[in-house]
Amino acid sequence: MTEVQMPLRPVGGRRPLVVGIGGTGRPGSTTERALELALASAEGDGAEVHLLGGAFLSALPLYLPQHVHRDGNARELLSLVARADGVVVASPSYHGGVSALVKNALDYLEDLREDCRPYLDGRAVGCVVTSAGWQAGGATLAALRSIVHALRGWPTPLGVTLNTTERPLDGDRPVAQLHLVGRQVVQFAAAFSSPVGVAT
Repeated sequence: MTEVQMPLRPVGGRRPLVVGIGGTGRPGSTTERALELALASAEGDGAEVHLLGGAFLSALPLYLPQHVHRDGNARELLSLVARADGVVVASPSYHGGVSALVKNALDYLEDLREDCRPYLDGRAVGCVVTSAGWQAGGATLAALRSIVHALRGWPTPLGVTLNTTERPLDGDRPVAQLHLVGRQVVQFAAAFSSPVGVAT
């Protein structure tokens, strides 16, 4: 049966922007490929998407709050998230927690505390976790959703954990779940976001 898609309303007369943050230091990682699938779904539903993958995150300096001047990568991250209507975060599970690369990028969002939409306020955030086994993935997904809450974001109803020992991206169900995460982020943005800089 073909799923019927409702037309999405533009956000402030423009396509909603969805930013993907995630990956590992290894090119072509399952984590980054999963993030790309979620973003492709968001793009298919009418969003403009931007990927900040493993290579980008690896080049991002360690977040030091006392440093006032940020490098070009940090400025790009902050600019994109400040303009974003939704975000998808994908992290590998390292010892039951979010990876240092991903956590470092999220730590930079402290610089948005005085923004008109501080941190991830008012944005849906899709959460995706990869792990070599199920137990660590569940713990990391809970930790990632807690971080999103602390940043005032709205985790999407569906969070995805992928067991990398089972070649998850070869299966229809995991891929469908990633597509749904991307779709939920866009649907939330279209329904609830207001134009940047405009009070509601």
